[in-house]
Amino acid sequence: MRREEAFRGISKRLAVHYLENLGGELVAGEREDNAEADVAGEDWTATLSAEKVSVAGSMTLTEVSVVFEGGEDTVAELVEKFTQKAMRAGG
Repeated sequence: MRREEAFRGISKRLAVHYLENLGGELVAGEREDNAEADVAGEDWTATLSAEKVSVAGSMTLTEVSVVFEGGEDTVAELVEKFTQKAMRAGG
C-alpha cells in the first residue's frame, strides 16, 4: 500500500525523529528540509520531502510530504500514530 500525506507546521528533522520513535531508521538522505530522506522500519518505508508553502500573502510555512509504503494494516497504523505526533507539535 502507498499513501501520501502532507503535514504543515513541523520540520522535516522533527518528522524523521517521530518516525525513528515509531521504530524507523534513517537509511538515506538528510534530516534537513532541503533534501529528501528515507526512513525504514519493519515492514514499512517512508520518503520525506519538505517545501515552503504560502499560506497568506507573504506568510509561509514548511510543509512536509511523507510517502508511506508497506502492508495495508501497517501503513494505516503508522499514519495514525505519526499524525497524532505531528498534530501535537503544532499545538
